[in-house]
Amino acid sequence: MRESCVSQGKAPFAIEYSYSPPFNIPLSLKSRSTLRFISLFGPSYWISVCCCIDHKVPIMIVSLSLCKQTMSLLDIPSGVLKSNFFRPRLEKEKVVILMGATGTGKSRLSIDLATRLPAEIINSDKIQVHAGLDIATNKIPEEERCGIPHHMLGVISPYTDFTATDFVHMASHAMDSILSRSQVPIIAGGSNSYIEALVDDEDFRFRSRYECCFLCVDVAMPVLHQYVSERVDKMVEMGMVDEVRSFFDANANYAVGIRKAIGVPEFDRYFRAEPYLDKQQRGKLLQDAIQEIKRNTCKLACRQLEKIHRLRNKKNWKIHMVDATEVFCRRGKDADEAWEKLVAGPSTEIVAEFLYNFSPQTLVTKPNLRVPSLPCGIML
Repeated sequence: MRESCVSQGKAPFAIEYSYSPPFNIPLSLKSRSTLRFISLFGPSYWISVCCCIDHKVPIMIVSLSLCKQTMSLLDIPSGVLKSNFFRPRLEKEKVVILMGATGTGKSRLSIDLATRLPAEIINSDKIQVHAGLDIATNKIPEEERCGIPHHMLGVISPYTDFTATDFVHMASHAMDSILSRSQVPIIAGGSNSYIEALVDDEDFRFRSRYECCFLCVDVAMPVLHQYVSERVDKMVEMGMVDEVRSFFDANANYAVGIRKAIGVPEFDRYFRAEPYLDKQQRGKLLQDAIQEIKRNTCKLACRQLEKIHRLRNKKNWKIHMVDATEVFCRRGKDADEAWEKLVAGPSTEIVAEFLYNFSPQTLVTKPNLRVPSLPCGIML
């Protein structure tokens, strides 16, 4: 049976329907370009719709099965194919991913967001996942985590390799666990190749299930290099040399586990020669090792930023770049105020709009609007 809707002033396509098994497309459409929509109406109505786009007057074939009774005509308003009427209503879970070069403040921003949102943090730094060397690997101290649960931080043996496949497996389980508690997973870290392996998996599993908000804390390289140099000096003052010495093994493989971390192999020559040198010689060799750590850290920062730009420009990842350069040019209270104004505040707005389709900026531009209540006491 076929009835035209054109003469009735409805949508400009004809309707054809018949009893058939679910999702059965007529053979007459075998060689034609088709667009298929599946929808479930009630517990006993499966409708398979196939719209042929090769006809001058498009024909919509509707196959019905398990129906209690037929309808003589499906009254479909004009433009319905552009609506969500025939689309599966499956909402994706939402995940926030924080990226950036080493030293830009990813951990700090993850804490800021997690204290304002119902969120937990997943570490995506392939070195910080190992236990030990907390100073050398710059793990965020327990007292600075503000009670926010951190996953995959210091949980793997320092003598074991941790591959991208391992990361994808563990991160997937961590996300499931966080989402089961109605929390938002915030993935934060500098191992961009591991994040890429998670997001752009071969079977498209991640993208089909999750919707991502990518944030990158960006700092101009000359400014970041100066900060990295100062940070290495501070790590030395905190006891990094003695910490790394406890891991020193003359026969160790620096290509496995936590010994791959910048700040470990650079001290090898110093530790080997230390017993045979006088104080002045030891001091010079130590400074050489520290300078090498600074150079290698700056090189790492450049590689990380290049990777982020490749993901953004070549793979079309929609990454929000948050410029924190001015923050690193200030000190003390001024730096904290700049961080809130230029980094934490704007990032919170981006994430809030992503999660709740709500922008705190509307409170300024449209003060008469009522503030919608947000889950778990989100602070804006």
